[in-house]
Amino acid sequence: MIKITTPATSANMGPGFDCMGMAFKLYNTLRIETQESGLLIENWSDQTIPTYSNNLIYATIKDFFNLIGKKLPGLHMIQDDHIPMTRGLGSSAACIVSGLLAANELSGERLSREQLLKIAAETEGHPDNAAPALFGGITVGAMHHGQLYYSRLNVPKLNELHFAVIIPNFYLSTEKARKILPTHYTRADAVYNISRAALLTAALTGGDFELLRAAFGDRIHQPYRRELIPGFKEIFDAAYASGALGVFLSGAGPTIIAVTTSNTIRIPVPDDWILSFLKPDQNGARLEICSS
Repeated sequence: MIKITTPATSANMGPGFDCMGMAFKLYNTLRIETQESGLLIENWSDQTIPTYSNNLIYATIKDFFNLIGKKLPGLHMIQDDHIPMTRGLGSSAACIVSGLLAANELSGERLSREQLLKIAAETEGHPDNAAPALFGGITVGAMHHGQLYYSRLNVPKLNELHFAVIIPNFYLSTEKARKILPTHYTRADAVYNISRAALLTAALTGGDFELLRAAFGDRIHQPYRRELIPGFKEIFDAAYASGALGVFLSGAGPTIIAVTTSNTIRIPVPDDWILSFLKPDQNGARLEICSS
């Protein structure tokens, strides 16, 4: 049996729309083995997941076998998911990455992680979740003339940071969050985001964390998506008032993340929202061969 452990991720990170992301120590675990025929999916998690052919991990595996021209075997899958679904913490990317790693191992194809990342990015349309899910840490990626280019940032002081993850009690689909975005932006907004994305990269790699508040500024997606998240402004204001270094919307939302230097900071949130502190994952998805 193969065991794959894949971390949660946060995409965009303020100004890094569709290109920047990071991994956290919150995981989905997939155990998978072949069987004579058919599909059996067991759910060991507290969340409801599809247990038929519409399961995203299974669909990813099936697409991989079609891509390489091999017959898909029968599969027995066990999912133990701890990444909240449709909350902006990379649950879809975790499923895609888990499926690709499983399919690569089961098929004997032995593609590199860089090759798997390209497939994942093409599946999702961008690399900002898939790259940190595969490689850990904070990554930046871009598609250029059909090729994927990515870099894992060297952030020497990353482990000094804590991430207060504020999860609302409602879902927000990526499709809905994308539809609300404009199709055109002004030059001023484009320059604003370019400068903040560059500043964010410099602040992280240089350990200049006092720059994070300015660096997390964004005019591409957060000002529009805030309309879909009741309490957005209040949470941002409360996090900064509590001493956060920076605050940003995680992925398409609705989760909001505050960056701090302490896991004792107290951010007031609505009673039915969840506040938890996560540390960065530096390793990315792990694959093990186990007996059961």
